[in-house]
Amino acid sequence: MLIKENHLQVILKPKVFNKNAEKAFFLIIKFILGFTLKYVKIIIIKEGINMASLKPHFKIDKYDDAKALSDAMIIGNKYRITILSDILIRLEYSETGIFEDRPTELIKYRNFDITNFIKKEDETYLVVTTSYFKLEYQKEKSFLGSKVSPDQFLKISLNNTEKFWYFNHPEARNFKGAGYSLDNADGNPNYGKGLYSTDGFVSIDDSESLIFNKDGSLGKRSDSRIDTYVFLYRKDFGLCLRDYFRLTGKPSLIPRYAFGIWWNKDYPYSTEGLEELIWNFNKNKIPLSIILLSKYWHILYNEIDSGFTFNYNLFNNPKQLIDMLHNKKIRIGLNINPVAGIHPDELSYKRFKEAALIQEEGILPFNVFNKNVLNSYLDVFIKPLNDLGVDFYWIDYYNSNDLMSLRALNHYHYYDYKQSEAKRGMILSRNGLLATHRYPVTYSGYTKVSWNNLDLLPEYNLTSSNIGVNWLSHDIGGYLDGIEDPQLYMRFIQLGTFSPILRLSSAESHYYKREPWLWDAQTFAVVSEYLRLRHRLIPYLYSEGYKYSNTGLPLIQPIYYRYPEIYDEPLYKNEYYFGTELFIAPITKNKDLLMNRTVHRIFLPNGVWYDFKTGKKFVGGKRYVSFFKDEDYPVFAKKGTIVPLAILDDEDINNTNPPAKLEIQIFPGRSNTYKLYEDDGISSLYKDGYYLMSDIDYNYQANNFTAVIRPTDGKSGIVPNRRNYIIRFRNTRKADEVILYIGEDKQNYVKSYVDGNDFIVEVNNALSTKQVSINCKGRDIEIEAERIINEDIDSIISDLKIKTSLKEQIAAIIFSDEEIKRKRIEIRKLRTKGLTSKHIRMFIKLLEYIAEI
Repeated sequence: MLIKENHLQVILKPKVFNKNAEKAFFLIIKFILGFTLKYVKIIIIKEGINMASLKPHFKIDKYDDAKALSDAMIIGNKYRITILSDILIRLEYSETGIFEDRPTELIKYRNFDITNFIKKEDETYLVVTTSYFKLEYQKEKSFLGSKVSPDQFLKISLNNTEKFWYFNHPEARNFKGAGYSLDNADGNPNYGKGLYSTDGFVSIDDSESLIFNKDGSLGKRSDSRIDTYVFLYRKDFGLCLRDYFRLTGKPSLIPRYAFGIWWNKDYPYSTEGLEELIWNFNKNKIPLSIILLSKYWHILYNEIDSGFTFNYNLFNNPKQLIDMLHNKKIRIGLNINPVAGIHPDELSYKRFKEAALIQEEGILPFNVFNKNVLNSYLDVFIKPLNDLGVDFYWIDYYNSNDLMSLRALNHYHYYDYKQSEAKRGMILSRNGLLATHRYPVTYSGYTKVSWNNLDLLPEYNLTSSNIGVNWLSHDIGGYLDGIEDPQLYMRFIQLGTFSPILRLSSAESHYYKREPWLWDAQTFAVVSEYLRLRHRLIPYLYSEGYKYSNTGLPLIQPIYYRYPEIYDEPLYKNEYYFGTELFIAPITKNKDLLMNRTVHRIFLPNGVWYDFKTGKKFVGGKRYVSFFKDEDYPVFAKKGTIVPLAILDDEDINNTNPPAKLEIQIFPGRSNTYKLYEDDGISSLYKDGYYLMSDIDYNYQANNFTAVIRPTDGKSGIVPNRRNYIIRFRNTRKADEVILYIGEDKQNYVKSYVDGNDFIVEVNNALSTKQVSINCKGRDIEIEAERIINEDIDSIISDLKIKTSLKEQIAAIIFSDEEIKRKRIEIRKLRTKGLTSKHIRMFIKLLEYIAEI
């Protein structure tokens, strides 16, 4: 029972239940407490109750695949042990000897192929061995062991190590998983358990999660039992993710438009207000993909913050509004919270009440576990909104004490839209903590405007990857409180550019400036550049998103997956791989105002890396101190990197469909192949083969390299019939000879030129179904562009507002061959020449940075 803000919520789990008992209990509660409460809500979780049927599209596909193969099971009177794979084992213990074969909120498929394992047992002892682990169990004894020796009855040892797992193991080296939300956090999040651990094992508990019946309804298990899964992967975390997604279901492929720029402000927009907002985005040449409407889109009732009827004082023609947005290539999402109740003034209140078979009057409590209520809600309130063209819903149910209702809402909304509208499902909702990857996108909650929160977001993204969740959406810029600071805003946008979702968001006040054009010219220039880059990255992001949905390879991979020791180094632990081609070392601290740079320490993985913007070359396996201007951000491409980018059309700037103009950036040093994936971006037709996979091959030799773009799988008609390409060879001089083929036809004329340190070849009007081949030849083509610390220091000196004569003297000292100690002395002597104390301190600090290198 939960009483909060004059509301009562009661969750019942009765062994015996009928409709009269529910009504009687409801009346008793109302009689006892109703006079002090705004409303009473009763949730009854039950199993096997014969109620109305759910809509057919909620029926669980491949329901029987939740049962493991009998040859994988070892069964006793009170225990069942299932060897699902060579790294995954299921442990069940029940005093009644009843075990669960139905799908649950967490687990969908247990029908794994039989793995090789060796079983040895006698009347009292069982030993099971695979290539990864050895299980020892004293049969029929409780898995929990005894207080004296917790591993007395059941122990699982990792082969070729001294590590072993037992029930109630602390799993101290677990690297955490994202929690319910970051609401009101200011750098101090709540985390749960993740899947990644340097112990080489992790357990997940399924004992309390609800089960799915065949019709898709949720119910509670019939008795108390232990139901635990243990992954024993040693250092092969990829195998853990592989089996986790087999077990729980593959991650969802989100619509293509979700990779663009989202707008969300808790503001009472009208049709005219939205038109003005869109006009400003377009005027300033900033793409916009999604508009989220907060609670103000619907009629507001004093008693509850919930509604499903458009506020016609703000939107006199909702259908016309949504059609206008769609014509401009902008999608719309609506904020809803049915759990707050259904108000009598809702236009369809009577229809809902009758269809839901509710007898009560007044504000009607919403029970997502009641089939009549759920069916009525979807038919009466949600379907009309779908028919207007609403693209998805922001389920803003905020109650960490009732995750069952949140998870149920996420599930039913996701699958209702996915099936009934024949579109790819998407929602925005907080983390329900069980198989969240199936219900994208995950909303991190209302966050504060602060450097502390910016510093927290990369870590939170990484812990999301640790639970298999990729599509995480933060309030970019921060949602409320704090101080609007241009430096903070810019760094938020830059992090958002290289995050799974970029959603500009804030509370209602006019003084929360998420609109880029409301800032000074410098801030606007930087922010608009990165927002445009985000939109250009959609071909790359969508291809990486497909890999995640198809193979489980996360878009964001923490550096500590490959370098576990980095986890204990705060300066570097939040660095991450952004897809297969890029590496990010996020900036989350304010800059040195005098230097006008952010001093940032970076660790780069082994190999050769290039600054994605400048092309400066870095040798990996080393730590660096770098100095970043406002417009710069630490994004690195490894040698041989291939990144496909859209070329923006300012006349159709919001378009997220497969572009007619592509820029392909290629870095030198290594041959590579990148698989560009494209489909219609909104439907599930890709599962039937309606997609196009193109290989972008780069065959590297120092003086003779080739780039080939060739469709390899799928169907024609998915992308524009003809395409223009800009192939940008990074850090490359002009080639002496360029040979271009489109299909089998050699082109007589090839347009090529140099742009800075890049060599560019243009290909126009090429059939997208034909192979494009570019061969470049020449001598000493590659530009090394080594990163030199002196260049950074010289740039800092050049930008300082001090006398030019002093700059000359400072440079002579800094770049001399003297020892650091002597340089400090000489810098201090410049006080007599007019160098201020603050500048002296700055240069002394710079010398310390140089000494670190």
